[in-house]
Amino acid sequence: MSGSVSSYQEGRQQLYKHEHHEHRSAAVSSVSEVRQSSTRSTSTSTSTRISKTSKRRRGIRASVQSVKALEETDLRLLSKKGKSTYLALDTDSEIIGYVVPVFRSSHAFAKELLESQEEERKEERIGYVAMRNLFTREDIEMHRMEKKTREKIIRESAERIAFSRKMHEKEEFQKKMNADSLTHPPEFMVKPRSYTVWENQTVTFHCTVAGWPKPRVAWYKNNVLIDAKAYPHKYRVESNYNMHSLEIKNCAFEDTAQYRISALNIKGESSAVATVVVKKFQEGDVLAPPKPHGFSPEYGVTFRTHIMDQFSVSFGREGETMSLGCTVVVYPRVKHYQPEVLWYRNATLLKPSKWVRMHWSGDRATLTLTHLNKEDEGLYTLRINTKSGFDSYSAYAFVQDADVEVDGVPVAPLDVRCQDANKDYVVVTWKQPAVEGSSAILGYFVDRCEVGSDRWVQCNDTPVKFARFPVTGLVEGRSYVFRVRAINYAGISRPSRISEPVVAMAPAERAYLRSHPSAPWTAHIIVTEEEPTVGVVPGKPSDLAVLEATKSYVVLGWKPPFQRGHEGVMYYVEKCVLGTDSWQRVNTGMPVKSPRFALFDLAEGKAYSFRVRCCNSAGVGEPSDSTEPTTVGDKLDLPAAPGRVVATRNTSTSVVVSWEASQEAKQLVGYYIEVSVVGSGVWKPCNNKPVKVTRFVCHGLNTGDQCVFRVKAVNAAGYSQSSKESDSVEVKAAIAPPSAPAGFRVVEKVRDIMVVEWDQPKFSGGVEVTGYFLDVRSIKEGKPGQWHEVNTKAVSIRSYKVENLKENVLYQFQVRAVNMAGVSTASKATVAIECKEYTITVPGPPVGLHVTEVRKNSLVLLWEPPEFQGRSNITGYYVDIKEADAGDEAWRGVNEKAVPSKYLKVTGLKGGVSYVFRVCAQNLVGVGHPSQVSAPILAQTRPGTTEIVADVDDNGIISLVFECSEMTAESQFVWSKNYEKITDYSRFTVQTAGGKSRVVFKDLSVEDLGIYSCVVTHTDGVSSSYALDEEGLKHLLDISHQHKFPIIPFASELAVELLDKGRVRFWLQAEKVSANCQVDYVFNNMSLSHGEKYSMHFDKNTGIIEMFMESLELEDEGTFCFHLVDGKATGTSSLVLIGEDFRALQKESEFRRQEWFRKQGPHFVEYLTFKVTPECNVLLTCKVGNMRKDTEIFWSKDEQDIEEEEEKVDFKDEILTLNISKISRKDAGVYQVKLRDDRGKDKSILNLTDQGFQEVMNEVFRVIEHRPAVLSVFPAVC
Repeated sequence: MSGSVSSYQEGRQQLYKHEHHEHRSAAVSSVSEVRQSSTRSTSTSTSTRISKTSKRRRGIRASVQSVKALEETDLRLLSKKGKSTYLALDTDSEIIGYVVPVFRSSHAFAKELLESQEEERKEERIGYVAMRNLFTREDIEMHRMEKKTREKIIRESAERIAFSRKMHEKEEFQKKMNADSLTHPPEFMVKPRSYTVWENQTVTFHCTVAGWPKPRVAWYKNNVLIDAKAYPHKYRVESNYNMHSLEIKNCAFEDTAQYRISALNIKGESSAVATVVVKKFQEGDVLAPPKPHGFSPEYGVTFRTHIMDQFSVSFGREGETMSLGCTVVVYPRVKHYQPEVLWYRNATLLKPSKWVRMHWSGDRATLTLTHLNKEDEGLYTLRINTKSGFDSYSAYAFVQDADVEVDGVPVAPLDVRCQDANKDYVVVTWKQPAVEGSSAILGYFVDRCEVGSDRWVQCNDTPVKFARFPVTGLVEGRSYVFRVRAINYAGISRPSRISEPVVAMAPAERAYLRSHPSAPWTAHIIVTEEEPTVGVVPGKPSDLAVLEATKSYVVLGWKPPFQRGHEGVMYYVEKCVLGTDSWQRVNTGMPVKSPRFALFDLAEGKAYSFRVRCCNSAGVGEPSDSTEPTTVGDKLDLPAAPGRVVATRNTSTSVVVSWEASQEAKQLVGYYIEVSVVGSGVWKPCNNKPVKVTRFVCHGLNTGDQCVFRVKAVNAAGYSQSSKESDSVEVKAAIAPPSAPAGFRVVEKVRDIMVVEWDQPKFSGGVEVTGYFLDVRSIKEGKPGQWHEVNTKAVSIRSYKVENLKENVLYQFQVRAVNMAGVSTASKATVAIECKEYTITVPGPPVGLHVTEVRKNSLVLLWEPPEFQGRSNITGYYVDIKEADAGDEAWRGVNEKAVPSKYLKVTGLKGGVSYVFRVCAQNLVGVGHPSQVSAPILAQTRPGTTEIVADVDDNGIISLVFECSEMTAESQFVWSKNYEKITDYSRFTVQTAGGKSRVVFKDLSVEDLGIYSCVVTHTDGVSSSYALDEEGLKHLLDISHQHKFPIIPFASELAVELLDKGRVRFWLQAEKVSANCQVDYVFNNMSLSHGEKYSMHFDKNTGIIEMFMESLELEDEGTFCFHLVDGKATGTSSLVLIGEDFRALQKESEFRRQEWFRKQGPHFVEYLTFKVTPECNVLLTCKVGNMRKDTEIFWSKDEQDIEEEEEKVDFKDEILTLNISKISRKDAGVYQVKLRDDRGKDKSILNLTDQGFQEVMNEVFRVIEHRPAVLSVFPAVC
């Protein structure tokens, strides 16, 4: 043994010497060799082992091997001769194991030998690790040096030469320039950003400041200087190459404040502000501990993280897909390094699942929530962990309920979970939904489904009121999922999202499987004989207790008996009503396997005792000790209503709601917040997932709504009563003092006067900036004096004329903005400006440029005249325009001729493009200097933009109306004429009610021509205008006259037509009349009324007016009029019937009357006529109608009746015929047919004498001429 140890120590020393030499010669090869020498073989055959001592003598190979080859290499402590190999072989000489031989010495000596070998192996591993760490850094550096090629070295040398040349040129240029011109005040190139973080996290502000001389910076918390040296455990300040940072460690709630960095040099001072909001953790939720920020020695850099393009507060609906994403910039970039990207919901780390998908593209982190459910609602946080620290961003995501299938049913429950799972038992819990429906929730149904199938089984027959339910009857070893449905009087809700799968098994087995994951079987099975326990009756259970008791069920729990053998036990549960000695077995059919049992169908209000017996194949054991009497009923009370609710303004679409917690609430699940618009009576949920905090930001509200809020608590027993309503609050942004104005400049100066101008603040504080205060100080001998207020009353315009200055004295200015919340900080002081004479003869630059009525294609530019007009009065102005990002060469004129007004409407803009403007004034001498360039203006039409419209009411009153939907409590309508504020109200009045304002003209005339504009204050530039010209004036006056004296329009004027029986119909149609319209029927200035001669009808739906007369008499000749009256509107239509028109109408009426009477009896439809047949017979025919069997027909010739003969007279199909064959002169005469019965009579006459007979004969000859047959001529009979 001693020889082996000494040999090992000697070999180890040789190994270290060899490794040291190899590291000096080739670092990369040395690392692989050490790994190779330290790797051990996993093979069980000792015949392949290589002696360590012999391998040291041969040296270590410096070859590169694969991972598999490295694993197969094995170094042993003993030589091949020092250790024998013993293999166990089967009958086929196959190796089946390793056999430990019997040593000659004692067993203790063998054990000592094995332990010493194990210690030597440990020492060898420790030595390898130490050597690897010793040479790792040197190896890496040498490896990097080898990668540099000759081309790279040449390229770097060229770059260094070019850089040196540029630096030399820059130094020469700076030497030629005046040193004073190089100095400039501090300016923030990158400003610090604000953060919202959790407690115990670390926040770091970063910013970059430019300025010369190099500015000195200081950090302030709520305007109190931060001394980082005095509090090193809390703050750390760094300043490197104009980059400054402030680190706040382990943020507490007291660190919520406004932090300001101030930069100062001899040219001035500048500051930037950022805020930190520290949020408290929710109960039970803990984020991962923050990593300290600092230098990363592994990569040799300090990583900085910026999160941009951040997702905002999001809204989704159940069943939809929602994506949240941010762009992440980590610098400096290190090859093959990626930060750790984590997503949290309510401070709980999220993991990929079928509901949650995460993606990291290298510069953008995306979280996708597939098939949204209310469980997905919450505060989402993106956390980026780097080797130097972390950065995070958070925003809330709301999930609305899906539309219900039946109105009034509740929405689905949420957050279904499985607890206390056992062999055949599990407790299912859930959370109540925010909306109960049209009636209160009666209870819940729990459904289960075995994993792998789609068959859902309802677990409870009657609804359970509590939000937890014990499910029994599970099959051991199988997996289940669960869902819950709510029910009320209107119906059953949709099912909830299914729970995570749960396996029905004992908790001990589940814990064992978690701690011993499944792996390939490599062990031997050892069978031992123990004392048999079959036939042992199990003992009695212990620690029996009532775990849960409601009016629907009671849950028992106990511990298995100590004496139960290896067979396993099952249990019988017995109950006993208090006051009796009768024990009744509950589960008579099948004993339970789990030490948990739920009893149902117990009588509410009664007290019961319970006990449990164990059983196996040997029998039933003794009962356990009985429980104390338990009264069946709900032990968990409903929570009390929350206390006072306070709502405060937050943003234009959100309100912060806080409330007092529910007192003595047990097992509180959380709170639901509801909102209602004042006067609507409709309550809507603000959150669909209960929150445990007592402060919540309600998003998604409509700007300008007056809202009230209430809160209700919820636990497993149900909902509390709603709290009292909060005071109403208007949804709008909370106000704050504005930011400091910027862009301060001097536009004009004279001996003792200066005109200064500035830009509006970037942040108005949520309300309109009402004015500005200007300060001035003089500089004497390079030392600034005290600041003095120029104006004690705030000015509303952004320019000011400072008077009573001293000539040839230097002055500095600063300005502060003011709104309802207070006064802003002072702007950056201007550079020193000398006050001296202004000698230019052209006008000065105009001031106060601002825009209104911004649309996607146009806007209106306004300005104020310059303070100095030059040597003559101003005659007009020119306006220039260019795109905001274009160069100075892009300036172009808007107007070719100077405009005398102080406004101009600019048209022809491109939507979505930003423009800047400048204005020049002109006098008789020439055009002056241009004004300061305006701020960039984006040409776009804001959603909801309305225009001024002209309105004429029913009384003919003309007005201009402007409506605004973005009104706030402080908003006002400001009307102007020709963009000058109206002060004279002699010609019109202004009426304002709510979001509508109206200019009502008293007597509209030419004096009122002009452009009328309206601006709504305390809004985002809501404005419009209306140009009233001569044409528009005439049109409005015409409409006014029509409204004052309205006329009922007619679709058709009064007309007459004849009906059957000779009746006369007078009618007209009005386009539109009301139900109150009245008609006056007039004839020759005499009013007519409904009676025997006249009948009237008026259909007010169609506007058709009718008057009927049975006939026209001679006295009916004259003028007929219909006069309509509908409220103020009137209408008259007339028809004149005189002279020939009347007589023709009367004659036609009489004819139709007679025709009608004629057709009441037998009558002729077609009168008597003739036709010639091909046989040259003459047929006299006529068509009759309304014939009866008793109707008499008489034929006559020259008033002599013609005898009816079958061959002459015929009547068929309403046709009467008289056949005259072989016509001759004797057949000439007057033929007549008469019809007669008791209804009346009619006759028809045909004259066949002279001319008539000649026409008949001509027709006969025409037939003969076209007849091919031979004609037989008969002698005529005289």
